[in-house]
Amino acid sequence: MTRDIRRLRRALLHLVLAVIAALYLSPLVYMVSTSFKTREDAGATTPRWIPGPATLDAYREILNSADSPIVSWFVNSLAAATAHAALVLVTATPAAYALARLRFHGRNTIFAAIVATLFVPPVVLLIPNFLIVNELAWVDSLPAVIVPAAAGAFGVFFLRQFFLTLPGELEEAAELDGCNRWQIFTAVALPLARPALVTLFLLSFLTNWNDFLWPIYVLLSPESLTLPAGLGNFQGANNIRYDLLMAGAVIAGLPVIALYLVAQRWVIEGISRSGLKG
Repeated sequence: MTRDIRRLRRALLHLVLAVIAALYLSPLVYMVSTSFKTREDAGATTPRWIPGPATLDAYREILNSADSPIVSWFVNSLAAATAHAALVLVTATPAAYALARLRFHGRNTIFAAIVATLFVPPVVLLIPNFLIVNELAWVDSLPAVIVPAAAGAFGVFFLRQFFLTLPGELEEAAELDGCNRWQIFTAVALPLARPALVTLFLLSFLTNWNDFLWPIYVLLSPESLTLPAGLGNFQGANNIRYDLLMAGAVIAGLPVIALYLVAQRWVIEGISRSGLKG
């Protein structure tokens, strides 16, 4: 009897999870389906899940549009998100390691001050960041969307939590072998931190890739826009062309999905290990 109850509970749990998964996946499925519909089929009052007939006209039109250079937007977003994520690792990793493994006066105070910046609304920094970017003559160029948010507090907090979980015996053994602190950091800590580094890279890439507000302020010419900002303008010009809008959304979502599928194993390990110790 007990075994039957357990099986029933497991079946109910799987059913609930299947329903939740279907709710999350249904908008994505409909988005992909609509991107393969004709203009008339996509704008029909009665929605259909399966396009009939399926066509690539929306993708051809959006990729060949002279007014909306989506290929340039895609390349700009890819370059900006990759460079931004790499710069986040460069700035956050040494700071996080120092705050986690080194002993110095004021360490906790510095960490508390860094974490406190997480409570500052990003919109408050729009004008100060714009003034700095303007003084550096970065307006309407990719450095304007790469550099300003690269030294954020989240990366330091996230990696510090991971470095705290590393056994101290590893560093002691490296010191006995004659390694200095920099060698311990590069040869011992960094290889062990690969899951956390991959996770932070993916999260930073995703944040920059999806950023819409800041690029609107600092990227002025159509050729300089990133994909979210460009698709926002594209939507305003084609607000009734649902096939084109969904095709653009699919193009914007593919790199993120592909990157997550490739890095899934490291992401899960990095998130789980970064939460072991506070």
